[in-house]
Amino acid sequence: MIWVIHTLNGVSFGMLLFLLAAGLSLIYGLMKILNLTHGSYYLVGAYIGSTVIATTGSFVLALIVAPLVVAVLGMVMERFFLRRFHLDELPQTLLTFGFLFIFADLSLWIWGGDPIMLPKPALFSRSIDIGGLGYPTYRLMLIAVGLLVALILWWFQERTRLGAMLRAGVDDAEIARAMGIDVSLLFTLVFAVGAMLAAFGGVLGGPIIGAGPGTDFDVMLLAFVVVIIGGLGSLRGALVGGLLVGLLDNFGKIFFPEFALFTIFVPMAIILSFRPTGLFGRA
Repeated sequence: MIWVIHTLNGVSFGMLLFLLAAGLSLIYGLMKILNLTHGSYYLVGAYIGSTVIATTGSFVLALIVAPLVVAVLGMVMERFFLRRFHLDELPQTLLTFGFLFIFADLSLWIWGGDPIMLPKPALFSRSIDIGGLGYPTYRLMLIAVGLLVALILWWFQERTRLGAMLRAGVDDAEIARAMGIDVSLLFTLVFAVGAMLAAFGGVLGGPIIGAGPGTDFDVMLLAFVVVIIGGLGSLRGALVGGLLVGLLDNFGKIFFPEFALFTIFVPMAIILSFRPTGLFGRA
């Protein structure tokens, strides 16, 4: 039964990685931007969520306020900074990398340098019995929320008019503009949604992995591994990649603690040797 517990731990962590990677993959899929600030959105979202919880005592309110605030930050970044360098990869990379340090220093100035752990909501603070072992209901909730977000994103992309416009913008932005689609507005909306998902993951991940100086780099690295394995621009790839990395990370830390990163990056190298675009990426 201990294997079931470890597997559930890996799946719950994988769902958290999916929330991070989905936004990163969406942004790259439409805008071709490898957003190095994505880990900062997680960090700022977790900090804002902790402030809201400390002030109001409401975890649900933190899940609403933090993603909305970070979404506004993302919109400002895209509209006033990144838009000036559309399809110009080097300035985009340097700009987002610079913002990563700016957000890190601002977070250090506002919230201090001590790591924090967000409190779990009271409803999911207990454990359930699985084969005689207690398992946190919060992690089960995290799995359920990740699956729900994946379903909503799939429905939005495949079954809505806005999703069809988004796919058209991904396939050929110039033709989409010729058909009357406001691709620039799509860019801003997608960037905001991507930032929102990262902040949402920051609040949900706060009670498990916490937040502190350096967390932005750690989660950004894992998110990039997920999207590289799954395929840049693919939501399905982000889900499969997140689950794969979550399981590899969990079992790697159990069986090979000295080589935890080895268990993630070696499978990534093997996958890329056979599928250079990732499992579900398009050439």
